[in-house]
Amino acid sequence: MTRFSDEDRERIRGELIEAGRELFTRHGFERTRIKDVTEAVEIGTSTFYQFYDSKEMLYVAVLKQERDRLIDRVDAAVVNAETPREEVRTMLETLFDEVRSDPLISRMIVDNEFQTLLNQLSESERESLAAEPPGEPLGYADRWVQLPSFRFDDPDLVRDAITSLIFTTRSQELMRDPETAMEPQRVDQALIDTIVEGLFVNDTSTENAGEATSITH
Repeated sequence: MTRFSDEDRERIRGELIEAGRELFTRHGFERTRIKDVTEAVEIGTSTFYQFYDSKEMLYVAVLKQERDRLIDRVDAAVVNAETPREEVRTMLETLFDEVRSDPLISRMIVDNEFQTLLNQLSESERESLAAEPPGEPLGYADRWVQLPSFRFDDPDLVRDAITSLIFTTRSQELMRDPETAMEPQRVDQALIDTIVEGLFVNDTSTENAGEATSITH
């Protein structure tokens, strides 16, 4: 067994995650082989197993990195929101953009691949990946449901509604006829406008006067 310095281990682990990200994005989880990853990084299969016990563990590590990046981007996007409506709108716009541009984000949110694979790992495997999330992209719903102007009081219902909306967005790509379909951005904006209005009661005076100060990030 080859022994690596801490610096080499960190470098190889980073290269495995980056190669895995590219291959999983291009081919999906099922069609990506460990051999494909090791050839991309130019290491042997035995070396791969010094870092990850399985392809599943590598995929979880890749999705964790994508999830953390998404959370950081959402947090940065909504930090200047002055009202809850603006916060919801900004978060949805950010999520829509990520889902359209990053297949891994789409699979993670719509197909729930991260949590599904995480549940298949043992407790020790999850701990080795530090894979238990400190938060998640739709975690804002827990705070929104506490607002007087918010129409619903069940955060899981809100998260499921947003996930369904994102699923609708992704489905457009499969059904879209380039010759007759509207621009995706226009459709996205119409969907966002509809769900934002549906999540809040019509009286915005209470929201603007009393809830703007409740937004903390």
